[in-house]
Parts: sequence; structure tokens; C-alpha cells
Amino acid sequence: MSPTAKNVLVADIGGTNARFALADLAADIPLNQASIGEYPVSEFASLADAAAHYLQQQGATVRSGVFAVAGRVDGDEARITNHPWVISRSRTAAQLGFEQLHLINDFVAQAMSIALLEPNDVVQIGGARWHRAPAGQPRNYCVLGPGTGLGVGGLVVRDGRNYPLATEGGHASFAPASPEQIRILEILSAQFGRVSNERLVCGPGLVNIHRALSEMAGFDPGKLEPADVTARAAEGDVAAARAVEVFLEIFGAVAGDAVLVQGAWDGVFLTGGLVPRLLHELQHSGFRQRFESKGRFSATMSQIPSMAIIHPCPGLLGAAAYAADMQGAASGVSA
Repeated sequence: MSPTAKNVLVADIGGTNARFALADLAADIPLNQASIGEYPVSEFASLADAAAHYLQQQGATVRSGVFAVAGRVDGDEARITNHPWVISRSRTAAQLGFEQLHLINDFVAQAMSIALLEPNDVVQIGGARWHRAPAGQPRNYCVLGPGTGLGVGGLVVRDGRNYPLATEGGHASFAPASPEQIRILEILSAQFGRVSNERLVCGPGLVNIHRALSEMAGFDPGKLEPADVTARAAEGDVAAARAVEVFLEIFGAVAGDAVLVQGAWDGVFLTGGLVPRLLHELQHSGFRQRFESKGRFSATMSQIPSMAIIHPCPGLLGAAAYAADMQGAASGVSA
């Protein structure tokens, strides 16, 4: 970002919806939440068309942008998982008349959102409390998000700058922690071969757990969507409720492992589509017990905060934080 570029277009692009907003980089909280617009990606031939439509509706003119995309960013190009858009940074910038455009992975944005989260944007899970770090103090955070898949990222804060880490931690191997989970692994191994954490900790993963538990109990639940499992659990269905509980226990174990791998001693933030929907269950589950159950590191883990993000658009918030951080770097001022 050039030092004079105060207003940018930020976007959070998924396989189903595209969200846009305006960000004022001169503001303490740069994201203008009143400007948020959301559109089905299927209605537009390209990202540039969707962005141009948004700007026209807003009556806004900007010259730069930060777009977070649910897919791998490889140089000038990004591909959206579960959607045919192939995004060229340079071509999109030219079509929109932008001087600068940054494409970032969606979990880079999720990680960057931590820098702007306020206490009312999160809900504490467990007994360890989180406090925003005083300016200039180094911090290491981790972020995990179960949605269509399992996203994992991190944020390293050093010398007033925020350094997001894009990882593929969701594809690390699943490590069962009980005889029940060992049997689930055996069932899923027969179906998938290798079983990653993402095979269990995401929307389809919740269905995988439910089907495995059903097979263990000797019945076929039929074809289900993740929402069917959570709805049945809410209605008191014992099998569905157990599937949700096992899901949250494994989620806690995976979150604890991510903290250990990344050295995220200052906290883990939980995001993604399933977290707000299962917030009550998360608060009253075995998540935290499995999070802390790390042998010789259990005492250390008990002191690490785990926070559920309830901000409505953390991806846009993080894209705005990324834009502000880039501007600070360009002007030689720490964010």
C-alpha cells in the first residue's frame, strides 16, 4: 500500500459467497462494518465482476484492495476451492483500475484478524483468560477454523508488526486418544486410506464421525448433512449428540497440538462456520480437557487461552488489518 492510500476494498471470497467491505486505514478499527455486502459467487463470471458490482452499489472509488481467498495463492494466481474461478491478481487489478491488489489466503486473513479483535468479539472457552497484548510486546497465536474443511494458521507479532502464517495443518494426521476414537480411525481408514484431522474436524467430518459411531452401534443413519447432525443433537438424539461431543473432543486435541507445533503460547482462536453454531456445546464439552491433556505439557496448556471468535466477519476484519499493516510497513511506521 502506498502511504497515501487510506481507503481500500477488502474481500473475503469463499466457494459459495463473496463478501466485500470498505476499509479506512486512518481509523483505529479500519473495517467499515456498515459497508459490508455479500453476494453468491455463482452470480458473477469473475471476481472482478463481483467487486465492480459492489463498488457500483456503494458509489465508491478506491485504488487498492486486499482480497482473502479460500484457496492456495501461488504467485499471481489463486484458485477458489469448490468454485471454478481462477483469479489472476494482475488481471483483476487491471480490470478494476487498481494501483495495487494483494491476494492472501483466507487463513492469513483469519490470523490477521486477531490483531483487531476486541473483548466482545470473542468468547472464552475454559478457564485461561486472554488479554490484548500491550503495543510492542511479542506474541505467538494460533487460529483454527472448521467449516467446509479445517483451516489452520498463525500470527507472530514482533516489533509492532504482524506476521501471519499460512499452513495446511488441517491435513496433519489424526491421532486417536481413546479406544472409541481408534475404532473411528479404523472405519475411516477403510474408506479414505490416510485419515487427516480434516476428515473429522469440519462439517463433512462431523458427518464422518456420526456415520462411524452409527456403524459401531450397528445401524445406518442414512444420508446426512452436517446441519442434520446438529439439528438431531439439539432435538435430543443420543447418537447425534455423541457425534457432536466426539467432534468437539477431537477439535480440542487438534487445537492443543497446533499450539504445541506452532509455539502459540499466547492463545488459540477458534473460527469457521461451525464455531458460532456450536458455541453452547463448545463451552460445555470435553474440548478444553482434550486441549490441555498433553502429558508433560498439561500444566502449561492449562494456562493458554482458547477463544471462540464471534465477530460476524473476521475474514474481512483480517483483510483490513493486513491492509493497515502493509501501509504501516510502506510508510515505515509500526502497526
